[in-house]
Amino acid sequence: MKKTDEKYGAYVQILKEELVPAMGCTEPIALAYAAAKAREVLGAMPDKVMIDASGSIIKNVKSVIVPNTNHLKGIPAAAVAGIIAGKAEKELEVIASVSEAEIAAMKKFLEEVPVQVRHIDNGITFEIIVTEYNGEDYAKVRIANYHTNIVLIEKNGEVLLEKEVQGESEEGLTDRSLLDMESIWDFVNTVDIEDVREVIGRQIAYNTAIAEEGLRGNYGANIGSVLLDMEGDNLRTRAKAKAAAGSDARMNGCELPVIINSGSGNQGMTCSLPVIEYAEDMEAGEEKLYRALTLSNLVAIHQKTGIGRLSAYCGAVCAGAAAGAGIAYLCGGTYEDITHTVVNALAIVSGIVCDGAKASCAAKIAAAVDAGILGFNMYKRGQQFYAGDGIVTKGADSTIRNVGRLGKEGMRETNEEIIEIMVGEDC
Repeated sequence: MKKTDEKYGAYVQILKEELVPAMGCTEPIALAYAAAKAREVLGAMPDKVMIDASGSIIKNVKSVIVPNTNHLKGIPAAAVAGIIAGKAEKELEVIASVSEAEIAAMKKFLEEVPVQVRHIDNGITFEIIVTEYNGEDYAKVRIANYHTNIVLIEKNGEVLLEKEVQGESEEGLTDRSLLDMESIWDFVNTVDIEDVREVIGRQIAYNTAIAEEGLRGNYGANIGSVLLDMEGDNLRTRAKAKAAAGSDARMNGCELPVIINSGSGNQGMTCSLPVIEYAEDMEAGEEKLYRALTLSNLVAIHQKTGIGRLSAYCGAVCAGAAAGAGIAYLCGGTYEDITHTVVNALAIVSGIVCDGAKASCAAKIAAAVDAGILGFNMYKRGQQFYAGDGIVTKGADSTIRNVGRLGKEGMRETNEEIIEIMVGEDC
């Protein structure tokens, strides 16, 4: 692929848009971001807070620990962290720097100031509206469709910013429909490494650091450590354990940032850490690693494009299949190896549901990475799933489209049932 091709520039830009740093699980951080922005617009500390959130936001914030809060958990905690300590200009690193005094202030605020949470359904999967009041004054901030997409800022009846929200389309981002497996493969093999060095290099550094912390510390169910203790220190287990350990730490309050993919830190770690582990073991070299990670990241984004940011379909499945593709590339795989790896992996674990962000995400990640590795090893040994085997159809892109349909449309009602089970009418 030539640098002058439309897809070349688009793919570089997509990586820059998606592979960004985030401190903590991205849904509570998006909530903290909205709350910090509303406080900034209000110009005072609020004496009342109203949070309106779509069901998928409630699902993904309810059970996860908010970093830099001394283990506070849930929707009010995420918003109050943004109100007290948030720096809105830092977006998904909005609460990356918090003092002990600010943590104490968060707890006091939660005890003294009413924070109401309401479940809303405006037909948008990803929606947050934070309204903060101080006496007769108020400020409102609305985020829709992706984590940093502020579409409304209002103060005392005056609209300061408003963007049209057209369903669940992601206005302002590079067109993801330009992604397809053959073009991704072409790009991976021809891209000038300098064009992706910054985003990929940062992903390697950040995600490796939190994975190592996850293995050192005591986080959640310690899935990474359990895997190593159970299966031993072999390459396949280390690849799964590193990804799981990163999630162990991130879901349970670790104060290290990650580089996300498709709006998710768990997906960012899942599609990168197993590839990094294989490259290190194989002594693949920097260029090979950077190309493998470019492949795994773009394949993960391609799969998630049809599903959407939030769904009842577990995003780790897509990222695990993408990791399998990256590992196949490191092992000298051809285009056919890569595409069959993805299809095989999707056939194995596409039934995993997303029931919110919490400690068990690490175990789902381990299963998804295992499926990616198995998918590649199946094809190496002349085995594969064929069109007509469940949701598998002829061609990787067609199978990915089926997964998108399953995750976005087919599991819409499943998502509502999961939300009802988790939170009922009480947010």
